[in-house]
Amino acid sequence: MMSFAQPLLTLLQRIERGLDAIIQPVVFAGMAALIGVITLQIVSRVLFSAVGWTEEVARFLRVWITFLAGTLALQRARHIAINFAVDALPLPLCKLARLAALAIVVAFMITLIVIGYRYMQVQSFQKSASLRLSMTYVYAVMPLAAGIMAWYALVDMVEVLVNGEPTAADQEEPL
Repeated sequence: MMSFAQPLLTLLQRIERGLDAIIQPVVFAGMAALIGVITLQIVSRVLFSAVGWTEEVARFLRVWITFLAGTLALQRARHIAINFAVDALPLPLCKLARLAALAIVVAFMITLIVIGYRYMQVQSFQKSASLRLSMTYVYAVMPLAAGIMAWYALVDMVEVLVNGEPTAADQEEPL
């Protein structure tokens, strides 16, 4: 199994790095856009009459940034975790506990994909107040980010099975 598992793991890790290479600049661009929109909002309120759409755009950008940055945090193992009890276990039990935790993450993310998709459908008839943008686009980030997080957790599961524990991505490449 090891001869087949290592090339598979390498492929999965490459796909993971490819996703990261796409998401990281998108989050950065979203943050830059958010700063620009909020700056425009402040300047327009102080010097002119307020630009109405800026608050809505800022809110939508924050939603997208939050979910997409959450995927980066999961991929880099930056979410809050209490693992001293797991680390104290013997290696076979430690591996089993990590797999169980990752399976719970995958199950939660699959649930979030389903709920997010249903929410998108329910909100598809609603338009945003200022931009008249379909709220489907705003809520689309929920199932998208959950799908990416589920993928990252599945890759971590394969890493645990092959190597005994997931490789922390932030140790491979600095931010």
